[in-house]
Amino acid sequence: MGFLRGLAKLIGGLLFVLILALGALIVGARWHDGPVGLIAGGPLAAGDLAIGAEPDWKFTHDIPTVELQLLNPARSRTTWILEIDGHIYIASGYMNSMVGKLWKHWPYEAEKDGRAMLRIDGKRYERSLVRINSAPENAALIEKLLQEANRKYHVRATPANVADGGMWLFELTPRVGT
Repeated sequence: MGFLRGLAKLIGGLLFVLILALGALIVGARWHDGPVGLIAGGPLAAGDLAIGAEPDWKFTHDIPTVELQLLNPARSRTTWILEIDGHIYIASGYMNSMVGKLWKHWPYEAEKDGRAMLRIDGKRYERSLVRINSAPENAALIEKLLQEANRKYHVRATPANVADGGMWLFELTPRVGT
């Protein structure tokens, strides 16, 4: 009996240390330059700021992930990127799931204030996130975006996922002003 009690204390202590370390990582990541894997990070500070003409975004076609930071609140995350006809887009899935409701706050924040910073291969781009709704005039674009998401990330997204709010789509447009 004493052995089991000692083992339970050891396991409990290890779990406590693990939870404490994970909490410290989550809190500490808020001051890190960019996200730490799947954990949201602080503002994207490092890297040259792109200025001048709008880039040809086709170079992002096969880049799997990018770093995206909202200006308000100034937190960054790692996300997928979609390129269609020289324009770039971000998709946020699982918005209706329990995990999405607990974990994904940034799409709601982006809808309120779409000012963002995008970092790709160490270069930063000032952007604005503009949500694409499921209006009939967006149907062809949504279809293209979902086909690209399905090709690139092997998801099974449908227009119904966008219509029911399970997937949100944002275009990353040039930011005007501050």
